[in-house]
Amino acid sequence: MTNAIEVSDLYVSYKGLKKISIKQSIAKFKFNQTEIFEALKGVSFNVEEGKILGIIGKNGSGKSTLLRAISGIFSPDKGNVNLNNHSISLLSIGVGFQTKLTGYENIILSGLLLGFSEEEIRKKIPKIIEFSELGDFIYKPVRTYSSGMYSKLSFSITAILETDIILIDEVLSVGDIHFKEKSSKKMNEIIKDETKTVVIVSHNMSTMRELCDKILWLNDGVVMEIGDTNDVISHYEEFMKTLNK
Repeated sequence: MTNAIEVSDLYVSYKGLKKISIKQSIAKFKFNQTEIFEALKGVSFNVEEGKILGIIGKNGSGKSTLLRAISGIFSPDKGNVNLNNHSISLLSIGVGFQTKLTGYENIILSGLLLGFSEEEIRKKIPKIIEFSELGDFIYKPVRTYSSGMYSKLSFSITAILETDIILIDEVLSVGDIHFKEKSSKKMNEIIKDETKTVVIVSHNMSTMRELCDKILWLNDGVVMEIGDTNDVISHYEEFMKTLNK
């Protein structure tokens, strides 16, 4: 089986301001002291074409950072991500839109960033608008959208502009009750399409058990275990019990 995703020895770190008092800052004449936070530390794994990988771990373990590194939003400090010429999209609420542009313009921009031609995007735009249920709001700036409208547009673009690899960050359905049912049904169709490779981040273990072929467990930026879905989730749940004692 050919690998759709190959991640090798991946390191990603952030620079952040140290927490010091104003008095300390004035005394030292420094306002920009920084510290390095290592989000990912030597992460390596492969995902075969058509398979579904789940990524689990406590908050702050680097799950979302890993998805952003795979999608190309973050550049790693070290290591490599090889997608073997597959197209990829990331479904994560709050990522990817230019708020000054209209919803319509963001559809085109998102499609171009995903590697589609403008002709391909324009053919899909009517379906995206219809699925989003945004009506005339599609021609208004995204900054005027509610969080629900924003998530509807984000979901619709990913759902209609289908790529070979789909990364899902905690978003399996969005919107009001009616749209949740529709988006959940559409997402299940995409996930169960054997031509698609899917990576899901979620805290819902029942969903992960149901959907995933394999699980990767991250803890503080390090791979603790990768393997059989039920085995890895069971080990993770036992680990979390020890933290909560």
